[in-house]
Formats: sequence, structure tokens, C-alpha cells
Amino acid sequence: MLRIGLDAMGGDFAPEAAVKGAVMAVEAIGDESRIVMFGDEQRIREILAQEGCTSDKIDIVNTTEVIEMGDHPANAFRQKSDSSITVGFGYLAKGLIDGFASAGSTGAMMVGSMFVAKPVEGVIRPTISSVVPNAKGSPIVLLDVGLNVDCKPEVLAQYGLIGSLFAESVYGIENPRVALLNIGEEETKGNAQAVAAHELMKAEGEKGSYNFVGNVEGSHIFSGKIADVIVCDGFVGNTILKMVEGLYQINMRMGVENPFWLAMNYEKVGGTPVLGVNFPVTIGHGKSTPLAIRNMILSTERTVKSRFTERLQKAFKAE
Repeated sequence: MLRIGLDAMGGDFAPEAAVKGAVMAVEAIGDESRIVMFGDEQRIREILAQEGCTSDKIDIVNTTEVIEMGDHPANAFRQKSDSSITVGFGYLAKGLIDGFASAGSTGAMMVGSMFVAKPVEGVIRPTISSVVPNAKGSPIVLLDVGLNVDCKPEVLAQYGLIGSLFAESVYGIENPRVALLNIGEEETKGNAQAVAAHELMKAEGEKGSYNFVGNVEGSHIFSGKIADVIVCDGFVGNTILKMVEGLYQINMRMGVENPFWLAMNYEKVGGTPVLGVNFPVTIGHGKSTPLAIRNMILSTERTVKSRFTERLQKAFKAE
């Protein structure tokens, strides 16, 4: 039995959006999966009743506190011991749930990821990734997208391995092509960080750690011609992600609808997984709608089923 934990109190429209998203997800998750919601039990049951949901695939763990967006993440995580996020991570650490997702405080989710889920031994810095579409209709794994705005070359080289394993495990991309985002394709292009990272990633590719294909320019991020996994620091990755969100909104207002642009909708992705920690953790957008929550739950379930975390632990143990 797989148990997917959901913070019912996280997000701008909680608990309504979270509970309605869980109701939508019940129809799509596997027969062996359950959703465990953390939050105000009375309010959750009221919304379930309004939705006419009587599914036995939903469990509720009552909590009495909420970590608000304005709270100091570390202090709130510690002081609000009965908050939906803190209790959820407690269940994760004890193995009572197999993955945990929230559209609540990103800071508190990262505190839980770093100090409860904890980084996989050997990982210098965990990362958050996002999936964007390419013109061929396939996913592109982009990392980092905002966790580490400054990355040393050896961190970027590790992202190549983390991203490769994630693309292969979760999205079924065989021998994924890993590239470093740069201003040119030549090995000597870019700043000192990029040149040094390229050298390290090339060495990793030569020893078979992952399929490194060199640099990729911004013009080919969405083409699908160069790479399946694109590595960059969090400053650049977050800029790209927000540019994608902005372009999606512009195209929708202009009435431009096609499979490529529709796949840019953050609701379709659901959330960004934290990669490099010992348990599956997914962070959703603060403005997540029920559809986004549904897909965040399904994304977390997919990561759990893929056994990505176990593969990552094994890969770093062998390093």
C-alpha cells in the first residue's frame, strides 16, 4: 500500500483547493494507493461532504496549527509542532507515509526536507527541478529551478547525475541526454563556473556516470534536439521557469492554444520535486488550484513508484 501525504492547509486557497484536488486525484491514483491529508479534520470532512466524496482511499490526520507564508520557516517548523507540515514530515520520517506534498510555505518545506528527510549521503546540495515540454511533446527535466542560486561546479556536475536518474526513473527516458546550459556550444564558452562545470561533467560522462552531451544554448531548451536533462544554477533556472509561466499567460490571453503551450501550464506539472533527499517530497505553487493539487499528488505517487530515491542512494553510495 502506497500512502501519499498531502498538506491540506497549504496554499493560497487552502483547505478548499487541497481537498478538492485530493478528491480529483482519488479517481486517478493506483488501486494500491491512498491519500493521507494533514490538517483541520472538521473542515476537511465538511469539504469532502460538499464534494460528495465518500472514498475509502482518503485518510485524515488532524492538526491544529498552520505555518503561514509570513512565518519564519525554521522557527515555525520547530515552534508549530502540530502544524500540517511539521506533522506530515514526522509521518514521512517514521515511514507512515511514502511521500509528502504541499503547496504551503516553501521555506518550511525545505526545512523539513533538509532536517527531517535529510540529504542523501554524498549529495553536496539537494535541488528542486521542474519539467517543461519540448516541441516533440516529450518532457525536459530542468534543474536547479530556484533552490541554490549560486552553485559550485561540482554541485552542477552532481545535478547531472541526479537529473539523469530522475528522467530515467520517473519519465522512462532511456539513457537521457544531459547538457549544461551555456551561452555557446563550445567547451571554452561561458563564465568560470560554466567552464569548470563542463570539465567535471565531461569527466563524469567519460566514466559512464551519465550521458553528457556538452553545452546547450537557450535557443534549444525547448527544441528537444540536444538534451533531455538541462543543468543550470537556481538563479538561471528560476528565471527560465518564470519566463515560461509568463509566456503561457500571454499566449492564453492571445487565444493561442496548442499542445506545446498548453503543456506549459504549471497546473499540469503540479509541483517541483525536491531531489537529493531520502524521501519523495513535492513542493507546489502557492496559488495551486484543485487541478494543480491533483497533479501534484499524482507526481508524488509516480516518484514513489519509480523508486527514484532508492536508485539515487545506490548511485551515490557507489560514487
